Amino acid sequence: MDKLQAMQVFQSVADEGGFAAAARALDMSPAAVTRHISDLEADVGARLLQRTTRKVSLTDAGEAYLARVRHILVDVADARCVAQSHTVEIAGVVRISAGPLLATHVVAPAIAAFRLQHPRVTFDVSVEVTSPHGGSDFDIKLMSLSSDFNGNVIARPIITTSSILCASPEYLARRGAPRTPEELREHDVLWFKHPDRRSGELTLHTPDGQQARVRIDPVCQFNHVDTLLRAMLEGGGIGGQPVEWLAPYLNTGRLVRVLAPWTGSALTLYAMLPSRQFLPARTEAFLDFLTQRTRNAVRSAMERRA
Repeated sequence: MDKLQAMQVFQSVADEGGFAAAARALDMSPAAVTRHISDLEADVGARLLQRTTRKVSLTDAGEAYLARVRHILVDVADARCVAQSHTVEIAGVVRISAGPLLATHVVAPAIAAFRLQHPRVTFDVSVEVTSPHGGSDFDIKLMSLSSDFNGNVIARPIITTSSILCASPEYLARRGAPRTPEELREHDVLWFKHPDRRSGELTLHTPDGQQARVRIDPVCQFNHVDTLLRAMLEGGGIGGQPVEWLAPYLNTGRLVRVLAPWTGSALTLYAMLPSRQFLPARTEAFLDFLTQRTRNAVRSAMERRA
């Protein structure tokens, strides 16, 4: 027996004054209403309704029971509203996990802009080296992964981009811009050391399917992306990073893209989620905002010309 439903049926019979009227109000069959009342009376061990051919009335036990049932059903409705408010209302805490670069260059600026629209939303951001697995302690876990990633996790793609090559205007004024991938050998290249990539071998692609592999001797190698980015901003040379990380600097002119339309490997920015259902409104709103903001920034950056 669904005791809560049986209580609702009992209240409706009392309010409507009969089984048939309650059945119509609840869009149930009269037989189902009768069964619920019989099960409820068997459960409490007392007759709750006095039935005659002309009317249905409450027994003394039914009067006392109905008074408590009304309170219970109101409490249940209030509890439902409270729970729904956390899903529907754009307020509360959004917990985010992201790596250092995403947190600095994607998440933090988006939070500042988002809170201008939704000041009742607060954030708890954990900056850490993240894994695509686990993450139930967070509402959103942001990760940039290869576009063919197919992990057994719930993930929403935000944007798919490629890494691009950039340098500061000061560097380009001093050394000029390479016109072909092979001319990179004549430039100061800043290299990010990655365990899955051979040192000094750069593979570039174009949208129409061209590919170039270039052997270069980096003037500086880094295992920390923010340090590499800082070196690029200070005029240290040409470096490559995903567009969404570089977009703020491209859009302000602090960095300039080189060798367009050549790009490196494709990456997708994913938002890992704890569940597909019942996503709180604040989380849904921030994800939509972050997605649109990131796509707009990347589009603007890719449309800029040196």
